Amino acid sequence: MENKGSRILIIDDETPIRRFLRVALTSNGYVVKDVGTGSEGLDAAAMFSPDVVILDLGLPDIDGLEVLRQFREWTKVPIIILSVKEQEKDKISALDSGADDYVTKPFGMGELLARIRAAMRHTVEAEEQPNLQFDDLSLDLVHRRISRDNKEIKLTLTEYEIVKYLAINAGKVITHKALLHTVWGKAYEKEVQYLRVYIGQIRRKLELDPSRPRHIITESGVGYRLL
Repeated sequence: MENKGSRILIIDDETPIRRFLRVALTSNGYVVKDVGTGSEGLDAAAMFSPDVVILDLGLPDIDGLEVLRQFREWTKVPIIILSVKEQEKDKISALDSGADDYVTKPFGMGELLARIRAAMRHTVEAEEQPNLQFDDLSLDLVHRRISRDNKEIKLTLTEYEIVKYLAINAGKVITHKALLHTVWGKAYEKEVQYLRVYIGQIRRKLELDPSRPRHIITESGVGYRLL
């Protein structure tokens, strides 16, 4: 298995969830450690040196967002948030605070495994790669060009910056706030409709069927993800 031996730390206060994840991940070749509190998780991370952390936001001792912030003070390890739909604001806050992805409870194991694989790929900085490939799309960061099947696609400067930011974070959910701040600046962080207009323009240029996008995926109420 491609991830055999990779270490995953699970921080979740629900014993059945931990048991399910431990069995499923172990059977897929991962080495797993699971704990039930935030403080145990922070201690375990220092000793266990995980390759990925799966973090529940609803912990009994320390708020999951605070656990995330403490992790980000000393490590860039990929962190996948487990959340429930009612915690959408916390979910967005977690992504803005440095989480790599989120999975909503209840979840399918196939989806979680795919998110883990994607998060582990992020440990290799995409910015160091001059050319990025996404199925039929190619992004040349040196010459600032995007092409599909070797045919160049003309984007405006702003459209290119949006695609570039999504591409160097490929597979990762980028919140509306993060994308607006990066491309337009702090004053535009709440202009979500402004961003939607640009995403629509980009899809008309990049997607074979803009009504059923394959590359730039909407994460409802949260942001966008480039697959």
